[in-house]
Amino acid sequence: MKTLLISLIVAASPALADDLTVYTYDSFASEWGPGPAIKTGFEAQCSCTVKFVTAGDGAALLSRILLEGAGTKADVVIGLDTALTAKARASGLFQPTTMAAKPDLPINYSDDTFVPYDWGWFAFVHKAGIDFPTDFKALADSDLKLVIQDPRSSTPGLGLLLWVKAAYGDDAKSVWTALADNIVTVTPGWSEAYTLFLNGEADAVLSYTTSPAYHLIAEQDDSKTATEFTEGNYLQIEVAARLAGTDQPDLAQAFLDYLVSPAAQAMIPTTNWMYPVTALPDGLPKGFETLVTPEKSLLMSPDEAEGAREGALQEWLTALSR
Repeated sequence: MKTLLISLIVAASPALADDLTVYTYDSFASEWGPGPAIKTGFEAQCSCTVKFVTAGDGAALLSRILLEGAGTKADVVIGLDTALTAKARASGLFQPTTMAAKPDLPINYSDDTFVPYDWGWFAFVHKAGIDFPTDFKALADSDLKLVIQDPRSSTPGLGLLLWVKAAYGDDAKSVWTALADNIVTVTPGWSEAYTLFLNGEADAVLSYTTSPAYHLIAEQDDSKTATEFTEGNYLQIEVAARLAGTDQPDLAQAFLDYLVSPAAQAMIPTTNWMYPVTALPDGLPKGFETLVTPEKSLLMSPDEAEGAREGALQEWLTALSR
């Protein structure tokens, strides 16, 4: 009822019939991502125009907003994750919001500012049939070539740092030293890395357990798979938030409500290729039942992730610079 009321207010108010500027990552706003359909769906009920502005990957999004400060043009940001929310909250640039629906996640989630809209497990995606290692130390001992993302600009890249740190603690430095010669290249974002993998530049790419669903459903190609790691796979929970400086807070709130509505959540599995945060009435699309489902999930709290980030980054930089 609350969501419906907000939507009616927005639709009826000429003051809100304006642009809503949404900062997000490249693949979200791409023609094959969820952005275009979400834009169309929300515009049909808001009498407004949604304008997507892209800034690479999730970590680059936050960097841009911090650089712009209180003068940012963004009303809403989509594409941060829980590894970045402590830093984002400390900036004072985001304002509290209401949660339109209780999220259905593998962990208990409660936050008054950052609204989750999808989630997944990080994993290495590779060709099916490869005897792929099931932990980082075995991966480092192999001859497999990997492409990963830069943790300074990419949320998957940062997730990988935290994955290794969560799994190995003080031994993370030695794991990175051993892994360094497996890494072919480091890209600014996920899209570039995945393209290199598909072009045959590496044996595996850091991505998600859900990535093979794209190939299976969209391309009828079952030649890609992901591997569960015995030490656990790291969770990513992607979030959206409204900016404190927006002059359209009600419209921004309505957009966040729409993002977790049944209509928008139904788009997530086959456009963003992640799990939705609300249960879908008809269940997940056919093909998702074939995906790897890790038995053990790793995830640092936002404060733990922020505390670990700088040290983990230095370990990574040192290992890869040798």
